[in-house]
Amino acid sequence: MKVYIAGKLGTKEEREELEKIDSLCKELGIKTYLPHRDGGLLRSKKDIKKIFKSDITDNLPNCNLVIANLNGLHVGTGTAWELGFAYANKIPCIGFKTDESPLEGIDYLSPMILGSLKIVASMNKLKNSIKALI
Repeated sequence: MKVYIAGKLGTKEEREELEKIDSLCKELGIKTYLPHRDGGLLRSKKDIKKIFKSDITDNLPNCNLVIANLNGLHVGTGTAWELGFAYANKIPCIGFKTDESPLEGIDYLSPMILGSLKIVASMNKLKNSIKALI
């Protein structure tokens, strides 16, 4: 099994949240693709093709599960795109949201996200959801 870990990458704190999900997956013996670690961060226009190829062309289609960090005031545009791609390609997805309940964030999570994946509110629930898919 290989997991694609999606989420915003703009701040150190956002990347650290993704790294915690990565650590949990590794505890379960699961391979991961972590975009900022494996594909790189967007520093300039020159990085766009390399990152897109690594993230989308080479890795997302070959994953068996997408875990998306949905914390924050909005879902990142890249995260939303990755979730849509996964849904269209029948790759299961789990949302991870610990800062508020999905219903509290209903105004910005959108019916497409709320209707297309299970959202969990703790690392323990995420662990159990991953185990159920293994």
